[in-house]
Amino acid sequence: MVDDARFEDARKGGDRGLRLQALDPDDLQVISSLVQDAVFPITEMKWQRSKRRFSLLLNRFRWEDEVEGQPPERVQSVLAFDDVGAVRS
Repeated sequence: MVDDARFEDARKGGDRGLRLQALDPDDLQVISSLVQDAVFPITEMKWQRSKRRFSLLLNRFRWEDEVEGQPPERVQSVLAFDDVGAVRS
């Protein structure tokens, strides 16, 4: 069994993580595929009105580093939307 990624792992290995930005619909498809199986508690949503930013702290599978024959590890990721005018639930 493979352990899930830990915060400390990134610091030791110098891994800067994956940073993506969607500028058009094709880019958004890539990001969507990376977070398709993500889960998060409702408490991990944040609306920053003054910055016009809505963000989520997700627990997602790290599909981009999948190793054949092993289950993908789960990592925490931030999904942020900028220039958001309002948020409702």
